[in-house]
Amino acid sequence: MNVDIIFKIAAVGILIAVINQVLSKAGRDEIAMMTTLAGIIVVLLMVINMISQLFNSVKSIFRFY
Repeated sequence: MNVDIIFKIAAVGILIAVINQVLSKAGRDEIAMMTTLAGIIVVLLMVINMISQLFNSVKSIFRFY
């Protein structure tokens, strides 16, 4: 497992947290919620990609078809 993915997820989390705080202070709570949801979706896509690679590795190791 690469450590890069952990740093990428942390960077997305920090960026979304800062954007959320700025938008909340500006009174744009709806947009802040949308950016938070977008950040969660981006991280979930990254994790789903990793899980897919894991399943492909397991399939190739045990020669499942």
